[in-house]
Amino acid sequence: MPKIQVRDIQMYYEEKGEGPVLVMIMGLGANLDWWGDDFRNDLSREFRTIAFDNRGSGRTDRPTTGYTIANFARDTIELMNKLDIKKAHIMGFSMGGMVAQEIALHYPERVDKLVLGCTNCGGDQQVPADEDVRAWLQKENSGTQGKVKDHLVHILFPHKFASTHKEFIKEVLKWAGKAPIDAMSFQRQLRMIFQWDGNYDRLTGLTVPVLVMHGQEDAIIPAENANILNKMIPESELRLFEGGGHGFNTQFPHKVSTEVLSFLNHNH
Repeated sequence: MPKIQVRDIQMYYEEKGEGPVLVMIMGLGANLDWWGDDFRNDLSREFRTIAFDNRGSGRTDRPTTGYTIANFARDTIELMNKLDIKKAHIMGFSMGGMVAQEIALHYPERVDKLVLGCTNCGGDQQVPADEDVRAWLQKENSGTQGKVKDHLVHILFPHKFASTHKEFIKEVLKWAGKAPIDAMSFQRQLRMIFQWDGNYDRLTGLTVPVLVMHGQEDAIIPAENANILNKMIPESELRLFEGGGHGFNTQFPHKVSTEVLSFLNHNH
């Protein structure tokens, strides 16, 4: 299993493909398996994809310190340094999209293009999830065990989709239970999201091309957040996926990867 020393942690990462580099930053409580094989394989046919488990997640070390969005950005930059990657496309989903924004704002020279999926600007300007979803996130531990896992699936995917794609849901439950995060690390990551001041006022300063993507039926981060990002970021494009939940890239892997590849390969 490939691990590398990144600052104060041993970080687990995987590389797939050849070509320009695409660094993939995962979201709250998740690890690189949550990208889904179909989605990652599509991208790695044209790019050298670098996916990794964040601090506290999956097979990466789980220290008690370092849980801030800024620190996760530094972790990502240090991984790039260790792999001798000077500049890359950066793609972040959910919490990973918050980290990706931080990287583009603080390390613009390291970013070619930016892909933001199912994420928000943070702070008071974000559109929050419904109260019951927020309460569930704060109450539950890892979101990967027993009944909690089933509830997680129904939060990630719209009910209509989940009820008509039973085999897909079984597969999701398999990889959601692989190398699960522990309760304390999950709470540390969740707390750092709630404590993040956000980037709303700084987004107009983004100088790289940005693709904003979102599922229109996202229960965790409502789709209105994509419109806010698109409005505030000068050089941005918006793609909304009808019937898509928070896990829209695993719902529609080929459709979403086609949009990502088109954006990354297009000369802006």
